[in-house]
Amino acid sequence: QVQLVESGGGLVQAGGSVRLSCVASGRTFDTYHMGWFRRAPGKEREFVAAFTSVTATPYYSDSVKGRFTISGDNAKNTVYLQMNRLKPEDGAVYCCAADIVNYVARYWGQGTKVTVSA
Repeated sequence: QVQLVESGGGLVQAGGSVRLSCVASGRTFDTYHMGWFRRAPGKEREFVAAFTSVTATPYYSDSVKGRFTISGDNAKNTVYLQMNRLKPEDGAVYCCAADIVNYVARYWGQGTKVTVSA
């Protein structure tokens, strides 16, 4: 069983930055692809970024590529999402996820809200 707890959301101005954290328990980094999804009000949940197990190769959605960076700290069992040059449309609830296969995740955190003001 995997448990995921996110933190780091809040209110930020457009063009600003924020870093999200996700502390994972259970077998994670060496076993699963770990990553982030988001859901904006009135929209479907959307894949944001993830990295592969073992090699930790990152991959991103086109909408965030070049602005967001996903990383992980094995020792802390923590996944990070550094979000730069934020846009109002990046505002959403961001959820950490584990065991991502074909952009579908098996384990989910509760989410942390990011609001981007124009």
